[in-house]
Amino acid sequence: MAALCEGFTLCGLGPSGGVGLGAGVLALEPGPDSDHVLLTDRGRTATLFKVSDQKPLGCWSVKHGQIITCPVVCNFETHEYIAVHDDKVLRIWKDEDVNLDKVFKATLSADVYRIHSLPHGEPLVLFRGGGVRTLDVLLEAPQQEIENFISDEVIKWSEAFLEGQEPILIFATEKDGDYFIYVQKFKLNILHKYKLEQQELSNPLSFTAYIKNQIITLLCLYSNGSVYKVLIPLQRHSEEEEQILSKSLLLKLLVSGSVLKGTSFAVLDKDHVAVLGSLTAFGEESKECLTIWNTKFQTLQTSKELPLGTSGQLWCYGEKFFFTHGKVLTVIIYKCETSSLAAAVGKLKDSQTSDVSSFINWNALSDEELVDSLQSQQSVALKSESKMTLRSRRNSVAKVQPDTLTVGQLLLDIKDSSSAAIEDELKQLLSKPQMPDFQATIGCVITALINRCKTDPVFYPRNFLVQLIQKRELSYSLCPDLMAVALEKKDVHLLQICLQWFPDIPEEITYACLKVFLSISDDYLERTDVNLESVICYIDIESNNKEVKTEIVENGFNAELEEDSCDIIFTKETHVKNDGEFCPVGPQKAALLNAVLHSAYSETFLLPHLKDLPAQQAVLFLRYLHYLYVKSSEKITTALPGVLSPTINQVRFYSELNKIEGSLQELQRLKRQKDSQTYSIEVLELI
Repeated sequence: MAALCEGFTLCGLGPSGGVGLGAGVLALEPGPDSDHVLLTDRGRTATLFKVSDQKPLGCWSVKHGQIITCPVVCNFETHEYIAVHDDKVLRIWKDEDVNLDKVFKATLSADVYRIHSLPHGEPLVLFRGGGVRTLDVLLEAPQQEIENFISDEVIKWSEAFLEGQEPILIFATEKDGDYFIYVQKFKLNILHKYKLEQQELSNPLSFTAYIKNQIITLLCLYSNGSVYKVLIPLQRHSEEEEQILSKSLLLKLLVSGSVLKGTSFAVLDKDHVAVLGSLTAFGEESKECLTIWNTKFQTLQTSKELPLGTSGQLWCYGEKFFFTHGKVLTVIIYKCETSSLAAAVGKLKDSQTSDVSSFINWNALSDEELVDSLQSQQSVALKSESKMTLRSRRNSVAKVQPDTLTVGQLLLDIKDSSSAAIEDELKQLLSKPQMPDFQATIGCVITALINRCKTDPVFYPRNFLVQLIQKRELSYSLCPDLMAVALEKKDVHLLQICLQWFPDIPEEITYACLKVFLSISDDYLERTDVNLESVICYIDIESNNKEVKTEIVENGFNAELEEDSCDIIFTKETHVKNDGEFCPVGPQKAALLNAVLHSAYSETFLLPHLKDLPAQQAVLFLRYLHYLYVKSSEKITTALPGVLSPTINQVRFYSELNKIEGSLQELQRLKRQKDSQTYSIEVLELI
């Protein structure tokens, strides 16, 4: 049996998505351990991600004008990263390196196709001409001559293995519609060449392989919707220069009579493969989907539609699929269990699948599907009730007793029952002492509530949502629409709690929260429920409230003030801050800004969004950061008192602003000297 489970976004891919992969993904490679991956874009950048946190740990770029031309890999022996840019320039660096222009560099004599890193061996470097070197041998003499075995063939795919202690490299090439397979054995320095048996009116689109008992099993995904298997023994007995490899049909990708046109695939275990492709039913538009197939019993195990489209690339590491979906890189966990006929036809008992429920992506399901999914999971403890039965009982909500309320019934009631009735049922749900699959169930319920909020503007169960978040059982990826609705309604209290407890909020959403917090007036926030624990220990709330009203006007945020008065206003501000060092915002806004500063974010991916802040909000935010910097500097420990207070590290870049103070003063001096009526373009060099 196989199942597609929980899905989440690892990063955005568009110019505003946080990673800036506008040109697309070149490849995804495993990182230093099982929870890390290396993402290389089709441009200048490589990024290391921690998958469980959905956060980048490092980002490295080559200079403008240079292009990374093969996937960046990790040397598992030395914990170094290896990249090739502009085909021949090799770079090697460690985690602590920042500037790739200053790391190890070697210019090679031939173009590199790909570098393969092995878990317990030296990385292998495959050149476009078919020559192969281990990295240590290559670094001994970077300009050494590299053989060209395939001058008129084009490499389409390659993979490396360890068989015992011997590294084995296999790669496929194409020439004039013919496909060839090469196997490189390093101990004896032997390169075997094979020709792949042709398939009429069909070509291979993707390859994958694994090695066992001295036999390479090569799987080929063809354009006719079939997967073929080719066996290649490492011990070659024939002396033919170009032996022809015969293939056998492993799997026909048929779904209800329609052929799945695969673009890429991966082997999951000895009985399961995953295929990413498009399905076209007669008279319908093509639909892209991710599927898992049982090769032993020739059955489709599970599938997931991908309506936003993909790049056709699929990677699989550590029981997780990675692929692009629209403008994001998506991760989906999968489960494969022992292959049996019962599992292949979906007849396993519920007791064998109960542990999968917490991995279901509730946001991808409709309300009716949510009911079906939960009913199937809870059938071990409760008798399944048909949709007809549940619908007939919608009007009897008030009569439902706590012991008889089912989650499926609650989901249907959320669609159209009154707020009071839903609130009663929600209380019953939370009052149950033991609830199997609590996180999955709550994620499902929140999705239904948010769907109702979108269609019914009056409906907004804020208190219940706050209670659920405070139980610490939720994450952004489990209910991404929750914060979107809160942002739309400017529910700052709910956003504050989400920032505090969600570990996986994208930087784009964090920025949206910051912008909302800065845009709301302090007078309005005084009447709003905001947790002040992070500020009450270092902000004098009484005196600060009086000062805020004066200082906002002096800051120049009043639209009626003219631009020419800025110099005078800034002088007044400096005087006020130097004398009293008052907080430039009210305590409620300070607490909200602290929630942003204390949230889980990466500066690398948050800073690009900050440039879009309106000037007034940006200045106000900088003034608050300055206030925190001054307050922190007053303390010997440089730590502010209170709960969840920002640290000096989160405002450290204020000290960098002092470095350009002289340049800014020079700009002001030049502004006074110039005639405001004269138009000119000048370049001022900042040193």
